[in-house]
Amino acid sequence: MSEPLLHIILFEPEKAGNVGNVARTCAVLGAQLHLIRPFGFHLHDREFRRAVMDYLQGVTLHEHASWTAFQATLPPGARVFAFSTHATELHTRAGFQRGDYLLFGPESRGLPAWLRDALPRLKLPQPGGGRSLNLAVAAGIAAFEAGRQIEGW
Repeated sequence: MSEPLLHIILFEPEKAGNVGNVARTCAVLGAQLHLIRPFGFHLHDREFRRAVMDYLQGVTLHEHASWTAFQATLPPGARVFAFSTHATELHTRAGFQRGDYLLFGPESRGLPAWLRDALPRLKLPQPGGGRSLNLAVAAGIAAFEAGRQIEGW
């Protein structure tokens, strides 16, 4: 099997609808989705099923019991980028490569400092201010930019 375009990682996601929408983005891009427990919902929730629709059959979905369990699955040399409002480097300057991992934190609090500070951090521009973008929107923006860099769309 060839290397997927990307891997999208959702660390302790809280909202079923956001995860469903990220799964749809993964299906469209040919990216794999990694969900790190605990979740704030069940994968059988009505809201998740409504958001993901029939796209889930086109997604390779991995569930991990913890960050440590997820790390144990990473291949040697894997590149994991943490997306955070605390970052200074823009996502457009990352130089993404096929198979990269894009990490996003939970909706209500973002990535914990111990995790985001251990990884290269990227941010999405937010010239209008505000706290942060919706998780599904942020993941979509980042994933399509990564795809553009990798595939040259």
